[in-house]
Amino acid sequence: MTADTTEPELPAAGPADRRREQRGWYFYDFACSVYSTSVVTVFLGPYLTSVAETAADAEGFVHPLGIPVRAGSLFAYAVSASILLAVVVMPLVGAVADRTGRKKPLLAAAAYTGAAATGGMFFLSGDRYLLGTFLLIVANASLAVSMVLYNAYLPQIAEPDERDAVSSRGWAFGYTSGAFVLVLNLVLYSGHESFGLSEGDAVRICLASAGLWWGAFTVVPLRRLRDRHVAPQTEGAVGGGWRQLMATLRDMRRHPLTLSFLLAYLVYNDGVQTVISQASIYGSKELGLDQTTLITAVLLVQVLAVAGALGMGRLARSYGAKRTILASLAVWTLILGAGYFLPADAPVAFFCLAAAIGLVLGGSQALSRSLFSHLVPRGKEAEYFSAYEMSDRGLSWLGPLVFGLAYQLTGSYRDAIISLVIFFAAGFVLLARVPVRRAVAAAGNPVPDRI
Repeated sequence: MTADTTEPELPAAGPADRRREQRGWYFYDFACSVYSTSVVTVFLGPYLTSVAETAADAEGFVHPLGIPVRAGSLFAYAVSASILLAVVVMPLVGAVADRTGRKKPLLAAAAYTGAAATGGMFFLSGDRYLLGTFLLIVANASLAVSMVLYNAYLPQIAEPDERDAVSSRGWAFGYTSGAFVLVLNLVLYSGHESFGLSEGDAVRICLASAGLWWGAFTVVPLRRLRDRHVAPQTEGAVGGGWRQLMATLRDMRRHPLTLSFLLAYLVYNDGVQTVISQASIYGSKELGLDQTTLITAVLLVQVLAVAGALGMGRLARSYGAKRTILASLAVWTLILGAGYFLPADAPVAFFCLAAAIGLVLGGSQALSRSLFSHLVPRGKEAEYFSAYEMSDRGLSWLGPLVFGLAYQLTGSYRDAIISLVIFFAAGFVLLARVPVRRAVAAAGNPVPDRI
């Protein structure tokens, strides 16, 4: 194993410096969450599916690289492909970031690659399903890589007893921006005729504007976050990064409790990410809901997710992050069971389901991130958060793949949605078995009074 040559990475020297970095850190959630909300959750799934249907043959199949793919499965497969690409890139980026100490340039490169790909979705029209698939893969993979670097700042800018609150505020900032931009999207989409636009033009503007928003607000964290000094290295960052990655994988075997948490998170988060990415297709294709209803439902999720993230952060202070996450997984299981039986053409019932999702979505994600930050050995933040991000996005390919295969084989999205219950049930069992206080101590970190 290579020696750990990084200097101890502590939060900023004083409370004022720490708060300044924290405020800058929140704004990356503010910047990139619009992509997750407007592009992945609302517009791109149904729109890319319609573009693929335009290009499909008489039997409803398109043929990328000569492979027959049902048009309705293309979006789910593209999400899986983007995640597999991220799996290849994220560990290398995390190792290089820790080795060089230069997280900000890497964060900028990933963020602006993703923003540019999202802006390019303006040109997705006609039968250009291959262009849409390519841009989705690039943007989604770039977001995953950028989140490795973004999350790795959390142990550096927040004291252990601050992290639940800081992480929750970051998610709240993200959901606030997502809600605000969705209101603008709803105005543009609903009134596209009065603006002299076709429905497709309005969708393409909404997609591209998410890229512009992502790029514009990324400036704030890049100005406020600071890179920490590391000891000089004797080998190149890229070549050394691969060797350090191998050492990191070996090192993680020395922290089996941290790995146990990652396994639990991998399983239940696969369900969360699949719900997020496939909800609009399920609502439009299976439940027969129009785009305005879907936008309104996702807007409801965004508004309530702010309250949910902050509220679950407060619950964690009283009951601990682990117990609060476990409670949220029980609620997720009930939500999916209700979703399976949700009647078609029933927007009010869909809104009730969206409200329940909003209340648990932000909190379960924010507390998972802050809990993991306690389990990371100091000086290995970016590397370990690359493994976390692989669980968050990089290994969350199984859910979309199963979802796409279920539709390909049965032609019914209901048959796919109920399968996601197993991810939350299994994740609950795995997380319940992790002794988090022992895991924190085993990682060499101070154990908070309540976790």
